[in-house]
Amino acid sequence: MRKVLIGLLVLVAVLAGAFWFLSTPSIPRAELEKKYATGASQFVVLPDGARAHFRDQGPRGGQVLLLIHGSNASLFTWEPWVSRLDKDFRVVTVDMPGHGLTGAVPDDDYSQEGMVKFTDEFADKIGLKQFDIGGNSMGGAVAARFAEEHPDRVTHLILVDAGGMQTHMGDHVPLAFRLGRTPVVNLLLLYITPRSIVKEGLNDAFVHKKLVSDFMIDEYWDFARMEGTREATLKRFNLPWDTSIHDHIADIKAPTLILWGAEDHLVPVEAAHAYNNAIKGSKLIIYPDAGHVLQEDLPDQSAADVRAFLTATP
Repeated sequence: MRKVLIGLLVLVAVLAGAFWFLSTPSIPRAELEKKYATGASQFVVLPDGARAHFRDQGPRGGQVLLLIHGSNASLFTWEPWVSRLDKDFRVVTVDMPGHGLTGAVPDDDYSQEGMVKFTDEFADKIGLKQFDIGGNSMGGAVAARFAEEHPDRVTHLILVDAGGMQTHMGDHVPLAFRLGRTPVVNLLLLYITPRSIVKEGLNDAFVHKKLVSDFMIDEYWDFARMEGTREATLKRFNLPWDTSIHDHIADIKAPTLILWGAEDHLVPVEAAHAYNNAIKGSKLIIYPDAGHVLQEDLPDQSAADVRAFLTATP
């Protein structure tokens, strides 16, 4: 009996030591703001108390394009497009609830519906009345639902490897997503967020692996560990599937451009065709040499196609 007890104590000590060794403490918000809230970065407080981090770049009198990033990303994913479009368009990018430097929000709502509400209040706060809206992955789903619910505000819709219509995940779901949806195990993610998980997820998303730099990996890793973000991410990962976009897709009236990477292993190309078939008059472009974040994978070609679309349809 004594040997069993000693063995259990040793096991507990080993597990406690391993947990301590592997744990990655949260990073204070102020520390990350000092590091990343530079240049064009601004903050605005919304009615519910959320403090939104955003960038508003390009001519103030220009056509407005509001861009929404994907899951676990941030507004920085749009910088390749911003640098190619901001001479002619006013490009607004924003960190969504539970992401980037916006981080956890007071109402703790990280649902698709909550993000549409956040987008609506954010647009009101900075004085946007009618605008083009686009989104990638999770952000594409938010943009699509926003277009459904606020057709009077949306002049053009751009969907980039958008979520919301697919019936299943792709053939290579990142480890972080799988762990985040695994009961009990996912609780460890509140304390342990290995950099290797971030690197694996980014490598899955890109076809051009050379673009996945150490700086990019560290940026994603930093934001994932901002105080409150891991709790927000866990809540978001375990929300029930929302069918609102599919159920109300006919409500989208805005001219729509659908851009998709043929090598997207997370949201399969069949979802692109589902959107294209459901939205009347939409235009679909599939890029053979791009993955899930084609705004970064193929910035020149995709930004040029966006420019042509926005200027061809007043």
